[in-house]
Amino acid sequence: MQGEHCLFVVSGPSGAGKDTVVACLRAAHPEVQRTVSATTRAMRAGDADGVSYHFLSVDDFERRLAQNELVEHTSYCGNYYGTLRSEIEPRMAAGIPVILVIEVEGAANIKRLYPGATTVFVLPPSLEELERRLRGRGTESEEKVQSRLRRAEEEMALAAAYDEHIVNDTPQTCAAALYAIIQNRMNGQ
Repeated sequence: MQGEHCLFVVSGPSGAGKDTVVACLRAAHPEVQRTVSATTRAMRAGDADGVSYHFLSVDDFERRLAQNELVEHTSYCGNYYGTLRSEIEPRMAAGIPVILVIEVEGAANIKRLYPGATTVFVLPPSLEELERRLRGRGTESEEKVQSRLRRAEEEMALAAAYDEHIVNDTPQTCAAALYAIIQNRMNGQ
């Protein structure tokens, strides 16, 4: 599809700081747009529908999936997550750099559908720091934290399949590295 060089997929384990990094990037470079993923997970404090996620019921998510309105989806820790086709294709066609922040399964599907997309894996500085970040949220049970840590190890084993890798020591430094990747790709490098 036209504009695939404008599509950037950011993945990494839960707690790696993907959303914070992309927020830092967008604060400095608002021309880079971010998609809003759809999910069936419950809203957390501070979430806003249509801003944080498109919060959907399971039935609505499955209906949209059946109607081919999603370009990727996954089930993660008991909830659906996915990207609506309407979130990316109009931006790609217009030549607007657009970022998807999605899980590794979705990233692989995006790369199959849009082979010209650039995949970027955000790594935590260490597994210990990742655990500290997950616990610091204070929003999940011990069982969920352990589940996310196990999943993080599985996801980090798949990082080699990504085009680029950046370590999130600080969100600002990581955002600058991500922006450099975007600029290089948009400029044909």
